[in-house]
Amino acid sequence: MIELSRVTVITGASKGIGHATAQRLSQDGHTIIGLARTEPDGDFPGQFHSVDLSDRVAVDEVMKRIVAEHQVNGVVNNVGRSHPQAVEDVTLEEYDLVMQLNLTTALQVTQACIPAMKGQKFGRMVNIASEHALGMVPKRTTYGATKAGLINFAREWTLDLAAFGITANVVAPGPIETEMLLRNNPPDSPQRRDLLQRVPMGRIGQPDEVAHAVAFFMSKAASYISGQTVYVCGGASLGSNL
Repeated sequence: MIELSRVTVITGASKGIGHATAQRLSQDGHTIIGLARTEPDGDFPGQFHSVDLSDRVAVDEVMKRIVAEHQVNGVVNNVGRSHPQAVEDVTLEEYDLVMQLNLTTALQVTQACIPAMKGQKFGRMVNIASEHALGMVPKRTTYGATKAGLINFAREWTLDLAAFGITANVVAPGPIETEMLLRNNPPDSPQRRDLLQRVPMGRIGQPDEVAHAVAFFMSKAASYISGQTVYVCGGASLGSNL
């Protein structure tokens, strides 16, 4: 039996969870194709395309180039934007931007890769959601809706694609030490102290801890798991400390 080459597209790959995932999957033998607006800090373990993932036309164009050159069989939909706002303060402009970046881009990237996956009778998709999909924290109307949408995407894609050997799962992080978390929860700030109080483990997670869960779902050993969500959150998603 011919061994398939693993070729995986990762969005939001230049930093944080996306970059840690690129490093981990590269170590596992994947050819990595990273997409992000900003260039990576330091070396990137694969190809990298600088693209504005909030621009539908730009996403369409870069994916056409990628699938013309590669037999992609893995997708990690990681890119995301969080802009905490009370429901009465959400503008439609911000709503549209978050929906496009967090949800629509995932659909575009995945759709572009499905024909190659069907042709190989093998595919792995992992959506990076969030504990905020559970609606546990205030001022996350739009962000939480998109993350819940990514969970639903994986369930629906399983129904559509499982017969072709394609799985779709979700990793939903809790508080992870990323640039976005630091921006919304600066060190020694009241909001960071509040954040830690609702994490039973009493600490912020690291990007490579999320990458480990992604790597499991991307593995051939996870071939009978699809439509599932694992929370990498130090127990925060249980809501026990709220």
